[in-house]
Amino acid sequence: MTTVYEVLRRPIITEKSNYQSGKLNQYVFEVDLKATKAQIKEAVEALFDVDVVRVNVLVAPAKQSRRARSRRVLLRQSSYKKAVVTLAPGSSIDIFEGVQ
Repeated sequence: MTTVYEVLRRPIITEKSNYQSGKLNQYVFEVDLKATKAQIKEAVEALFDVDVVRVNVLVAPAKQSRRARSRRVLLRQSSYKKAVVTLAPGSSIDIFEGVQ
Protein backbone atom coordinates (compact mmCIF):
# COMPACT_ATOMS: atom_id res chain seq x y z
CA MET A 1 0.00 0.00 0.00
CA THR A 2 1.45 3.27 -1.04
CA THR A 3 -0.83 5.92 0.46
CA VAL A 4 -2.76 6.42 3.68
CA TYR A 5 -5.97 6.69 1.64
CA GLU A 6 -5.64 3.05 0.61
CA VAL A 7 -5.29 1.89 4.24
CA LEU A 8 -8.50 3.46 5.58
CA ARG A 9 -11.57 2.66 3.50
CA ARG A 10 -14.46 4.19 5.43
CA PRO A 11 -15.65 4.90 8.96
CA ILE A 12 -18.14 2.45 10.42
CA ILE A 13 -21.03 4.29 12.07
CA THR A 14 -23.33 2.14 14.20
CA GLU A 15 -24.93 2.50 17.62
CA LYS A 16 -21.98 0.74 19.24
CA SER A 17 -19.39 2.88 17.44
CA ASN A 18 -21.29 6.06 18.41
CA TYR A 19 -21.14 4.96 22.07
CA GLN A 20 -17.44 4.16 21.75
CA SER A 21 -16.64 7.53 20.20
CA GLY A 22 -18.65 9.42 22.81
CA LYS A 23 -17.67 7.65 26.03
CA LEU A 24 -14.51 5.64 25.34
CA ASN A 25 -12.74 7.89 22.80
CA GLN A 26 -12.55 5.01 20.28
CA TYR A 27 -13.29 5.23 16.55
CA VAL A 28 -14.05 2.36 14.16
CA PHE A 29 -12.85 2.14 10.55
CA GLU A 30 -13.03 -0.42 7.78
CA VAL A 31 -9.47 -0.96 6.59
CA ASP A 32 -7.66 -2.86 3.85
CA LEU A 33 -7.22 -6.59 4.49
CA LYS A 34 -3.43 -6.32 4.19
CA ALA A 35 -3.08 -3.31 6.50
CA THR A 36 -1.07 -3.72 9.70
CA LYS A 37 -1.63 -2.01 13.05
CA ALA A 38 1.36 0.28 12.46
CA GLN A 39 0.04 1.34 9.04
CA ILE A 40 -3.42 2.02 10.47
CA LYS A 41 -1.93 4.11 13.29
CA GLU A 42 0.17 6.16 10.84
CA ALA A 43 -2.82 6.70 8.53
CA VAL A 44 -5.14 7.94 11.30
CA GLU A 45 -2.47 10.22 12.76
CA ALA A 46 -1.64 11.67 9.33
CA LEU A 47 -5.20 12.18 8.12
CA PHE A 48 -6.87 13.47 11.28
CA ASP A 49 -3.89 15.00 13.14
CA VAL A 50 -4.54 13.14 16.44
CA ASP A 51 -2.51 10.98 18.82
CA VAL A 52 -3.34 7.27 18.65
CA VAL A 53 -2.82 5.26 21.83
CA ARG A 54 -3.92 1.80 20.69
CA VAL A 55 -5.21 -0.03 17.61
CA ASN A 56 -7.31 -3.21 17.84
CA VAL A 57 -7.95 -5.15 14.64
CA LEU A 58 -10.46 -7.86 13.79
CA VAL A 59 -11.55 -9.60 10.61
CA ALA A 60 -15.33 -9.85 10.31
CA PRO A 61 -16.22 -13.15 8.62
CA ALA A 62 -18.24 -13.42 5.42
CA LYS A 63 -21.98 -13.74 5.88
CA GLN A 64 -23.42 -16.83 4.25
CA SER A 65 -26.87 -18.02 3.30
CA ARG A 66 -28.28 -21.26 1.88
CA ARG A 67 -30.67 -22.02 -0.92
CA ALA A 68 -33.81 -23.83 0.20
CA ARG A 69 -33.93 -26.62 -2.38
CA SER A 70 -30.35 -27.37 -3.29
CA ARG A 71 -28.84 -26.31 0.08
CA ARG A 72 -25.97 -24.62 -1.76
CA VAL A 73 -23.99 -22.10 0.26
CA LEU A 74 -23.94 -18.57 -1.13
CA LEU A 75 -22.01 -15.55 0.11
CA ARG A 76 -24.19 -12.55 0.84
CA GLN A 77 -21.40 -10.30 2.10
CA SER A 78 -17.65 -10.76 1.83
CA SER A 79 -15.33 -10.54 4.82
CA TYR A 80 -13.70 -7.27 5.80
CA LYS A 81 -11.18 -5.97 8.30
CA LYS A 82 -12.19 -3.59 11.08
CA ALA A 83 -9.94 -1.40 13.20
CA VAL A 84 -10.90 0.11 16.55
CA VAL A 85 -8.62 3.09 17.15
CA THR A 86 -8.25 4.50 20.68
CA LEU A 87 -7.17 8.14 20.85
CA ALA A 88 -5.32 9.98 23.58
CA PRO A 89 -7.48 11.81 26.15
CA GLY A 90 -8.53 15.20 24.83
CA SER A 91 -8.25 14.15 21.17
CA SER A 92 -11.25 13.69 18.90
CA ILE A 93 -12.05 13.32 15.23
CA ASP A 94 -14.38 16.09 14.03
CA ILE A 95 -16.06 14.01 11.33
CA PHE A 96 -17.77 11.84 13.95
CA GLU A 97 -18.80 14.75 16.16
CA GLY A 98 -21.31 16.19 13.64
CA VAL A 99 -23.22 12.91 13.18
CA GLN A 100 -26.39 12.70 15.25
